[in-house]
This record gives sequence, C-alpha cells and structure tokens, in this order.
Amino acid sequence: MKTIIEPFRIKSVEPIRMTSPVQREKILRDAGYNLFLIRADDVIVDLLTDSGTGAMSSEQWAGIMRGDESYAANSFYRFQDRISELTGFDHVLPTHQGRASERILFELVGGPGKIVPNNAHFDTTRANVEHSGAAAVNLPIPEAVEPHARHPFKGNMNVESLEELIDDVGVERIPLVMVTITNNSGGGQPVSLENLRAVKKVCRHHGLPLFLDACRFAENAYFIKHREKGMSNRSIREIVREMFDLADGATISAKKDGLVNIGGLLLVRDEEMLRRASNLLILTEGFVTYGGLAGRDLEAMAQGFEEVVHDDYLAYRIRSVEYLGEKLMAAGIPILEPPGGHAIYINAAEFCPHIPRDQFPGQAVVCGLYRIGGIRSVEIGSVMFGGSTKSSDAVLTPHSKRQQTGQPLELVRLAMPRRVYTQSHIDYVIESAGELVLRRKELRGLRMIYEPPVLRHFTARFEEI
Repeated sequence: MKTIIEPFRIKSVEPIRMTSPVQREKILRDAGYNLFLIRADDVIVDLLTDSGTGAMSSEQWAGIMRGDESYAANSFYRFQDRISELTGFDHVLPTHQGRASERILFELVGGPGKIVPNNAHFDTTRANVEHSGAAAVNLPIPEAVEPHARHPFKGNMNVESLEELIDDVGVERIPLVMVTITNNSGGGQPVSLENLRAVKKVCRHHGLPLFLDACRFAENAYFIKHREKGMSNRSIREIVREMFDLADGATISAKKDGLVNIGGLLLVRDEEMLRRASNLLILTEGFVTYGGLAGRDLEAMAQGFEEVVHDDYLAYRIRSVEYLGEKLMAAGIPILEPPGGHAIYINAAEFCPHIPRDQFPGQAVVCGLYRIGGIRSVEIGSVMFGGSTKSSDAVLTPHSKRQQTGQPLELVRLAMPRRVYTQSHIDYVIESAGELVLRRKELRGLRMIYEPPVLRHFTARFEEI
C-alpha cells in the first residue's frame, strides 16, 4: 500500500497552541532568532530534534509503574539483560543521557595531543572530545559532501583516510576509532556492514579499539537490510548484533532508538576500562545500577530497546521520513539525498544562494520556516560547527593526502520525533515549506551578537542583517 499507516493507535493527546504570523514574529525576535530559546508552547510542529521527544508505548508506561527505586534493583537487571541480549555486551553502564556516556569515555581516553577519528562527530561528541584536550577528526567518504549523490551508505568512514591518519600521527596518539551510526551530522546517512568490517580490520591490525556512537543503531540496521547486498534475508536483530559484535564499546543516547525521554548507555568489553568508568559513573552520575536515572526509567528503556527492532515500527519510521523528503524535493526544495533515517536535511546554501555563508543561510531557513508555519527546525552547518574550539587541522601533518573535512555543508535538519506526528502534520510541514519556496528571496542573513564558548548553537543570539 502507498498510504503510510502508523503501526499504533493514539490513546492520549496533547494540545497544540496555534499561533499567528504576527505572534511568531515577536517570539522569534525575543528569542534572538535562535529557536532553541523559543518555548515549546509557541511551536506548532516541533522538528528541532528527535532526541527524547518521542512518545512512549503503553508497555513502556506500564514498565514505569513497575520501576524499583532500590539500589541493585530488579529494574536494572531487566534492563541489563535486554541490552546484553540485543548487543552481546556484558558490561552495561546506564547514564542519564548519551553525552554523559561521551564525557565519561573521553575523560578516560582523551587528553592533550590525542586524536579521535570518526566518520563524522556530532556536536556533543566533538565537544566532549575537545573538552578533554583531544582533537576530533572527521573522515567521511567523498560522496558524503555531495548533496545529490545517491550513494546508499553516505555515512561510511573513509577507510583509506583512516589508514593515512594512523600513518601520519602514530597509533599511540589515537586512543580509539569511533563510527557514528547513523551519521547524524552527515544527513542521517547509514553505515554499511562492509564498511564497519573494513574499519574493524584496520583497528585490529593496529591494536586500536573500535567504538560506536550507536544512538540510531536500529535505523542503521534497517538500511543495511534493505540496501546492502546479501542482507535482505537477515533479521534486524541479527544485523544489530553483528554491528555490536564488531565493536569494543559504544556510547548510546537512549533518547533516540531507545524510544525514551531520558537515558543513555556506555558499553565496554575491557575490564580495566569498566572499572575506571564505573568509578567515574559513581562520582558524577550515580551508582552503577542506576547511573543518574530512576528505576522506572530503566524499565522504560528496557522495553524501548525491544520495540525499536520491530520490523513494522522501522518500516513506518523510515518511510515517513522518506515521504517528507520526496514531497520537499517535488516542491523545489533541495535536500541531502537520499533521505536519511531520522530526519530530512535541507541544503540551505543551495536554497538561499543570495545569502553568503558567513551570514548563516541555514539559520535564515530555520527562521523562515518558523515564521510561515510555526515549525521548529535546527541548523547544522556554520552555526553548529563553526565555533569549534579546537581545529583538527592543527594536528594533521602537512603531507597528508587525506580528505579531512569539518562541516562543508549548510544544512537545516527536520528531525522527526518517534511516534508523535501523523501524516497530516507532515503534510502541513510540506505545505509550509512550499510557501517558503515562493518567499525564499525574502530570507535575510544573520549576524551572531552573542556566542558562548562551547556548543554555541544552543544559546547564541542573532540579529537579522
């Protein structure tokens, strides 16, 4: 069937406050043209992030009522068993969210002079690497920066570049290699099993641990099943297990493919790293059996990690995002192709050629969508990545032939919360975007009038030029 049907029924609803264009103009100005600073009540359709914004199932809410708040409670062991069954990792440390897992990991392995390669670090990952004193290096494949290239796995790491980096800087400066699945800052694009195996081969040869930033592991597995040769007859669970079997550790924000509103994980195999990570967890998060969470959160996470690998859920999820991308392209809006797993990324530089990059064309599109339809989205380009505190260029040797890129694209991400919006909501977004096409020449560049020292996109303020 062509019609996208949500594989669930709606039991509880949350009202949406409708705003007028006049109201939105004032709201936008008062927020310094930064949509992170706009109250949720003033947003009609919220596509700012898919992190922690999803709707939980009746079984997850039932789990919340089962939650045991004792130390070493049964809620933790149910959660641990579910994660171990799914990933094969015996050592599971809960944290309050993914960036807490990242902070613990890079406090252990980072430091001045260290280099952490990735297919593409996302914002908090890069920030935690750099906060430790290390440098974050992105190693995407060439197709990743070609917006209209239809490569099925544009999230892949450039394996040749990884080998060149190791040869250039020396294995002793690289504490681990990380691969983000799916590749969020690269358009939600998946990573193939073939690529993960190749990266693992390089890591094994040089004695380097391979870690996954596995926030959207289930969506990545779905793409592998449907795009990679020889994978169509394998189950999602089998593919997920092989991805994790290739890894020595992982950080996961359960606010994505864990289908919960709060929670994260740090997975490790090394016993010594487990001991050191546990000590840090107790110091900064909580005991090792709750990690900054309540027992009820662990119950909801355990059920979420079960539901996310269901075929009907993933088919609905991926097709819904694809539907949005197809309709935006038909309306004349350039996007990063092919559509990603959790979001559609508008190519703002192509959409607004009259706005120079130093005037943040992505932020101009974000403001335009809010003005027209009360739609909240997020810029992923010069605002988000332009203020990075440590340039990876400083750690590269002059003779390196490797393609090394930070964030060459000016994108606007429309991130789809899980199980929240119906097709009519998405049709409203499409209609609003079509109106933006007609008014694109009215979009104005911006200048930043306040910039915090790290992760500037969250609290920066702008004025229109």
